[in-house]
Amino acid sequence: MSRLTGAGEQRRAEVIDDQGDTVPLPVTPSAGDRRERSGNRQAPILKKVALGVAVCLVAGAGYAGLRQVANAPADPNGSPAHSHPATSATPDQAEAGVRRAVAGEAVLQKMTDAVENDNRTEFLDTIDPKATDFRGSARTIFSNLTTLPISTFQLRYVSDDAGALTPDRQTQLGGTQSWLAQVEVSWQLSGYDVKPARETLPVTFVTRDGTTYAASFSERFAAGQRRPVWALGQVEVAKGKHSLVVSLDSEAEAKSYVSVADKAVESVSKVWGKNWRQKVIVYLPAKQSQMEGILGAQPNTYTQIAAVTFAELDTPAIGAPVRIVANPKLFEELGKQGRRIVLTHETTHVASTATASPVPLWLAEGFADYVAFTAVPVQDESAAKELFKAVRAGKVPTTLPTPEAFAASATELPQAYESAWLACRLIAEHEGQAKLVKFYRAVHASKSSTGLADAFKSVLGMTEAEFVAEWQKYLERLAGA
Repeated sequence: MSRLTGAGEQRRAEVIDDQGDTVPLPVTPSAGDRRERSGNRQAPILKKVALGVAVCLVAGAGYAGLRQVANAPADPNGSPAHSHPATSATPDQAEAGVRRAVAGEAVLQKMTDAVENDNRTEFLDTIDPKATDFRGSARTIFSNLTTLPISTFQLRYVSDDAGALTPDRQTQLGGTQSWLAQVEVSWQLSGYDVKPARETLPVTFVTRDGTTYAASFSERFAAGQRRPVWALGQVEVAKGKHSLVVSLDSEAEAKSYVSVADKAVESVSKVWGKNWRQKVIVYLPAKQSQMEGILGAQPNTYTQIAAVTFAELDTPAIGAPVRIVANPKLFEELGKQGRRIVLTHETTHVASTATASPVPLWLAEGFADYVAFTAVPVQDESAAKELFKAVRAGKVPTTLPTPEAFAASATELPQAYESAWLACRLIAEHEGQAKLVKFYRAVHASKSSTGLADAFKSVLGMTEAEFVAEWQKYLERLAGA
């Protein structure tokens, strides 16, 4: 995840552009001072680059956010999506539940077949004729599913709750019966995904005139329940050598991001190596609420976050389909070089499978910043301004940043990220970049609770305490303290 500085955390920085010129970066405004951008679309590109570094200099763990939402309740009543109501069902209620499941599953199978056969009419035949708004959405959903390079698509009826719909909603739906079910949807993008993406959707069914239809894909989403990108609006898709960009805005915008995403992959491979898929999928929402829907986040959770890397699977695991989702407003403001920094940072998380890694946050985020700032060099004094200020005041960090130091509410958040970045750069400078990568891989692959300590000893030939002592001296030297 790439963050902007939080309220009260203002900083300046410089970035060296492609021609080697040093460009001063504007102060990043606090959340309370941030205003809507107007009339500056013609601003020089080098000033737009500035915001990119301001975003990425404080880079959070995108995959950490996933740990908070991946197992959030998906059932409308707050219980896990795959569970059934806790109350005992009478034989009649159980029989009615079976009938609902059979009817609902039949509808879902017809939908699946229609997508596989590219049959729009067959797909729309499964949609409630009286659900006017949803029929419009269904047309968009079908178009999206045929536009994306989907190799497999499946809808599976999981559970339902006969009492989830209010009496008013049931009256509105009409028919002989209506109910809300939880449906597992899975899809795999050809050439990109090793495993299918998987989410749980609340699907409303209604039976009228002896036929059961789907009447909604968006009734009563629960906290933490994610929305598939193809259900949020019309998508445009652009494909690059290493990237697939899925935009909810416009085709032109999607194409403009492809070259940046491709460069990010190439930059990461130069450091990490080529022994990964070297593919990245970027989602470009048109508005903040779509980003929050994709992540299953509460409103305004990611207001100051430029991008997030997340696994599009119920439980993060090696091989899970990983996506980068951008914050639309911030990405629009970054400029090409700024987007390159952010996308290189996030792509590092993709390559290193950070969504399913035991590496500590300081190593994951410091390494991602190291790769990003190797691709687009940043002035030390600007990039580590808050940390250097603290060091000069005698507040030299005594330990490597803890997980708590990376919380959005942490009072010394910038210092945590700057410290992590310089810890990784110290390893690269003293031991070589290859040794830094080897160190990261060793920690990532360890099955032991002492994996970090073991890697310090086996790869770097020192203890963590010895490294911290060297790192403290390094910070004091860089800060001129």
